[in-house]
Formats: sequence, structure tokens, C-alpha cells
Amino acid sequence: MQDVFDIYTIIFLALAVFIFLRLRSVLGQRTGRERPPYDPYAAREPVRPTPENVVSLPNRGEATIKKPDDAAEPATSAERWKGIAEPGSPIAAGLDAIAAADREFDAAHFLTGARAAYEMIVNAFAEGDRRTLKNLLSREVYDGFEGAIIEREKRGDTVESRFVSLDNATITAAEARGRTAQITVRFQSKLVSVTRNKAGEVIDGNAEAVTDVTDVWTFARDLGSRDPNWKLIATEAGQ
Repeated sequence: MQDVFDIYTIIFLALAVFIFLRLRSVLGQRTGRERPPYDPYAAREPVRPTPENVVSLPNRGEATIKKPDDAAEPATSAERWKGIAEPGSPIAAGLDAIAAADREFDAAHFLTGARAAYEMIVNAFAEGDRRTLKNLLSREVYDGFEGAIIEREKRGDTVESRFVSLDNATITAAEARGRTAQITVRFQSKLVSVTRNKAGEVIDGNAEAVTDVTDVWTFARDLGSRDPNWKLIATEAGQ
């Protein structure tokens, strides 16, 4: 009887070993690199759109690259405004105040937008494009521009304006007044501009001559507003 028991025991042990080896070959071994099992009910982190910085002047739908949050900030004001404002100058102090209130402020980016806005506004005024002007001007400046356009239209005059080049755009003043930022820019450009009367006769300018033009414009933005756009609040002819 003992011999029979030993034989059956050996048979069952052999069968158990065989089944174990088969399972091992089918299921494989865990190496620590397997993907976790998919759980359709597990909470997942929502996919967030990549934040984009907006064009400050003007915002026409194009986006600009925003520096990462962990990007190193310039160590000093001199480094931050290099090529834009002299270290220790009132302009640098004003830009520092604006940047302190608006962490996304970038003076170089502002100047790029200001140059684009300058050309758009000059062309829009010549064409009588009120819609474009309304988006880029403060209410007071817009009223002045529109008044000039209305008088021109009553006389039947037309203006032809063409940019040859925008040679320079320099910040001449900057400050933060409470939650309002103001930056003044001196533009130097070359234009071909001519005004014709109803009969098509030239009454101002020269269609064949390039004129050097200097304008000093002041832009403002409410730093407490979600609207990223700056608007033109004052204009004057420069020397």
C-alpha cells in the first residue's frame, strides 16, 4: 500500500510541475517594465491647452511664444532692458514698474507690436478705415481722427499714403500710474503721401517724393484688465 501511495504522489507532483511550467511559458515573467493595467474608471488629468502669449500691439489673431514659467528671469534691470533703456534711467525705472505689475510684459515684444500698430493706424487713417482705428485708439484719439476723416470726406478729398520704411522706434518714456501703464514711442519713418481734391488735383504732399516723418505716440493699457491690447492715447509731431 505504501508503494502505491508513493507512486500516486510522484504522479501528482510531476503533473503539478508540468502545469506550472506551462503557465509560466504562457504568462511570461514580470520584469518591472510592464504598463499598468488600463482602468477606464480611473480619474485622469485633463489635457490643458498650451498657454500662448498674445500680441500686444495690435492683437490680430496671431500668437507669440511665451517663455516657460521656469525660465530664468534677467538678474538685473540693466540686463532686462538692454538695448531699450539706459540702466538707472527714468525709462528703465518705468519699465520696471510696469513689469512688476504685469509679469508677462516684454519691452522688445511691445516695440514690435507698436511698430505694426503705427503702420496700421497711418494706413487706416488715410483709407478712412474706422473699424481698424476704433480697435487701436482710445475714445478721445478716435474722435479726433474720425472728425478729420469726416471733414475730408465732406470736401471730397482723398489721401494716398505708402510706407517706404519704418526706420526706428524708440521708447522715450514709460510709467505705471496705478494700474495703468503708459509708454511713449518716437517713430521715424519714410512715407510717400499725397492728398487730392475731388477733381483729383494734388493739394498737399507729393506722389513722387519720399518724406521723412517723426511722430511721438503714447500707448496705454489697463494692467488690471484681461484685455492684452494697448491703445493709442496721444499723438504729437516729433522733431
